[in-house]
Amino acid sequence: MSTSSGDADALIRILYIDDDEGLALLMQKNLGRRGFSVEWAESGAAGLARLGKGGIDAVVLDHVLAGETGLDILPCITALPDHPPVIYATGSDDTSIAVAALKAGADDYMLKGISADYFDLIAAALEQALERARFRRETAQAQEVIRQQRDLAEMLLAEVNHRIANSLGLVGALIRMQSSMTKDQVAIDALHETQMRINAIASVHRRLYTNRQVGSVQVDEYLNSLLTELEASMRDDKRPHRIVLTARPVNLATDKVITLGLIVSELVTNAFKYAYPDGVPGEIRVVVDQTDEALRVIVEDDGAGFDPESPARGTGLGTRILTAMAASLKSDFAYDPGHDGTKATLVFSLSEGK
Repeated sequence: MSTSSGDADALIRILYIDDDEGLALLMQKNLGRRGFSVEWAESGAAGLARLGKGGIDAVVLDHVLAGETGLDILPCITALPDHPPVIYATGSDDTSIAVAALKAGADDYMLKGISADYFDLIAAALEQALERARFRRETAQAQEVIRQQRDLAEMLLAEVNHRIANSLGLVGALIRMQSSMTKDQVAIDALHETQMRINAIASVHRRLYTNRQVGSVQVDEYLNSLLTELEASMRDDKRPHRIVLTARPVNLATDKVITLGLIVSELVTNAFKYAYPDGVPGEIRVVVDQTDEALRVIVEDDGAGFDPESPARGTGLGTRILTAMAASLKSDFAYDPGHDGTKATLVFSLSEGK
C-alpha cells in the first residue's frame, strides 16, 4: 500500500518506509510544506517494490518495522544501482543502531519525533543528502568522461607508435637494400650500423604499441628484445659472440629508453666488432641495476680492451653518438681502465628533470 501527496512532477520525491500510518501522514504533511512529495510504503517489501519502479530521489527509512528492522532493508536499498540516498530514522537513542546504519550505507541518522523541529531537521538532512548524491553523480560522470578521453588518447598514441615503428622499419629496409647493392665494405658497415641505430629507436615504439604502454617502457624487456635482434644480425662465423643480459624490471620514460637503447647498441656493436679476434667466440655482458634513484648500466667483455684516448678505429661517429647520448641523459659515463677487456659504465638519475 502506498499514498502520495503534492505535485510529484514538480517536487522532490521522497519514499518514507514505516509501518506507522499516522507518522507517514505527518511526514507527508510537514515535508510537503517544505517542497517535498512524500510516498509511503508500510513495509520493506513495499518500499523495495516502489524503488524498483524508479523515480524516487531519497528515502527515509524507519528502524522498527513489522517483523523486521530497517537494518534488514538498508543493504537491499544500497545494493540497487544508482540508489537514492537514505536517511535512517529511529526512536531509539542507542548509538550502536546509528553506527550500524551508517556502516550499511545510510547517508544520515535521525532521532524520530513529531515536532516541527524534527521535520525541519529531516528536510535539512534530505537536502544535504541529495546534494552529496548530486556531487557523487557529477564526479562519476566527470571521471567517466576523463576515462573515455584517456582511452581515446591512448588509442591514438598507440596508433602513432605503430605508424612510427612501421615507418622506421621501412627506412631500415631501404637501408638494407642499399647495403646489398653496395660493394664498398666501409659503406656497407656504415649502413649496417645506421640500420641498427634505427632499429633501436623503432623497437621502443613497437613495444609501446604492442604493450599499450603510455610514456614508459620496461627496460629489461626492451633490452632483451633489442639485444636478441642485435645478436641475430651481427653474429656469424667471423664473430661468433654471445650477448648475456642481466637486468632488473625497471620502468623508464620513453625518451630515456630511446637514448639508453642507442648507447647500449653502440657499445655492444663495438664489442662485437673489436673485442675478440676473428673466429674466436666471446661473451658480451650487459647489466642493468637500480641503485637508489639512479640506473646503472654496464656493458663489458673479456676481449682486447679499449683505450678511449686512442684514435678511432672507424669513422668515430659511434664515439660522438655515445658522448651526445650520455650528455642528454645527464649521466656519468666512463670506461674502467682496470678491467681485463672493456667495461663501460653509465649511471643516470631516474628522476624526471634530472
